Amino acid sequence: MKTPFTNDDRYVGRDYGTFEYPITPELIATYVEGTGDDNPWYRGDSPLGGAIAPALIIHSAVYKPATEWYLPKIFGNLHARQEWENFAPVMVGDTLRAHRMIVERYLKRDREYVVCEVIVTNSLGLIVSRSRTHQSFLLESGRSEGFVVDKSREKDQKRAFKIGESGGEGFDAPVRTITEAMCYAFSGPARNYHNDRAKAIELGFPEIVVQGMLSVCLVSEMMTRRFGLGWLYGGKMDLRLVNVVWGNDVTGPRGSIIGRHAEGRHTRAEAEVWCDKSDGTKTIVGSASALEL
Repeated sequence: MKTPFTNDDRYVGRDYGTFEYPITPELIATYVEGTGDDNPWYRGDSPLGGAIAPALIIHSAVYKPATEWYLPKIFGNLHARQEWENFAPVMVGDTLRAHRMIVERYLKRDREYVVCEVIVTNSLGLIVSRSRTHQSFLLESGRSEGFVVDKSREKDQKRAFKIGESGGEGFDAPVRTITEAMCYAFSGPARNYHNDRAKAIELGFPEIVVQGMLSVCLVSEMMTRRFGLGWLYGGKMDLRLVNVVWGNDVTGPRGSIIGRHAEGRHTRAEAEVWCDKSDGTKTIVGSASALEL
C-alpha cells in the first residue's frame, strides 16, 4: 500500500512488528545480574506454584533495535519518561511477543520526543503489559560542542524535585551501587553508551549513562516487594527520568502511599515514587499504583 511517508520517516502509527522472547531461567539470571533484584519468586517459590518472571523481564524490547524508531541524530539522546501497565504475571518457560509502534511525537524546549509503545502478549495471546517510552533528541543540527549533560547539571536548583514530603506511608527497596558489570549485563552484550565510557563520550556524556530502564526496574522491584501479586495484576507507573545515573553511582527507589480507593472487590493504593542517589539527587520522580490483594 502506498503511503505519503518514506522508509526513513519516524511517523505516528509506524509499525515495527512483533518479536518473540522465550522467558528462560538464563534470561532471569541475566536480569538478576543486571539489576540485583533476586526475588525467590523468580526461582519457583511463588504463590502461583511456579517461577514468576520479573514484571519488566523484557524491559528493553522497545530498544531492540532502537535505531529503527530513533531520530537520525542520536548525539545527546536521553530516555525522558516511562509509562508502564501490568495486566498479568509472566511465568518462566512462557514465550512473550512484543509489538512496537510509534504513537506520539512532540516538541518540548530544545528537544523533540518520540514515543514508542510496546504491547506484550503471552503464549495464550493475552496482553500481559503495555508500555510507552518517551525518548528525547536534541533539536540543534549537527554535533554539539562539549558535553550535552555533565555531572554538575544535577546540582542546579532547577534539577531539584520535591516529592515524598506528603507524610504518606513510606516503603523502599535496597540501595545499590550500579557497577560497570551490572551495566554490561543489563545493556549488553554490544558496547554502547550505557556500558562503555568511550561510547558515552562519543554521544556527549562524560561517563557511562546507566540505562534509564534499569532505574525503572528498581521501582518495579520495590512495588513487587510491597504489593506482590497486586503489582503483577494491574500495577501502573508513570515515571519521569529527571537526572542521569552515572556508572558506579549509588541509588535506590523510594515510595510513599498517599491514597487508596476501591477497585472492584479490592483496594488500589496510589503512591508517589522516586529514585535518588546517595547524596539525595533525585533521578526519577513519578507515580505508581497497585492492588492490595
